Amino acid sequence: MFLVARSSVVVASDVHDAVTEQLRSRQQRYTALRRKLVETLGSAKDPLTINDLQRSAKGVALSSLYRNLTILEECAVVSRIMTSNGSAIFELSESLSEHHHHLVCAHCGLVRDIVVPESIEHGLDKQLVKLARKEGFTFQHHQLDVIGLCGKCS
Repeated sequence: MFLVARSSVVVASDVHDAVTEQLRSRQQRYTALRRKLVETLGSAKDPLTINDLQRSAKGVALSSLYRNLTILEECAVVSRIMTSNGSAIFELSESLSEHHHHLVCAHCGLVRDIVVPESIEHGLDKQLVKLARKEGFTFQHHQLDVIGLCGKCS
């Protein structure tokens, strides 16, 4: 099998240092709530819903969670992924974690992180560079979502 599930990650102090710098460069502070969000997302195996994050940050208003997630997203700390059913899920940005892709259920919206072996990533990048160049584009990076049905929906 070529696709492997991503393992959960423990948020290291260098990640917190990087987040502090990314926020500071945008005149934002690394508050206790933002730190909690980074730790929760960093220790998750897959992207989390707003409800998952609200359970983790007990007593925090939904509006405050969304406001802080938006700031973290604007500072390239968090990535927002829109699911097939129109809801948002969140994860640490790839600059703070590992490069990965997603399996997305077209029916229920479930999203699972997967890591593609380096040899396949390298081959994919080579082909994408060629395709981009042919169209007059300069390749920077790729994102891949594999759409299908999860085990419960198939």
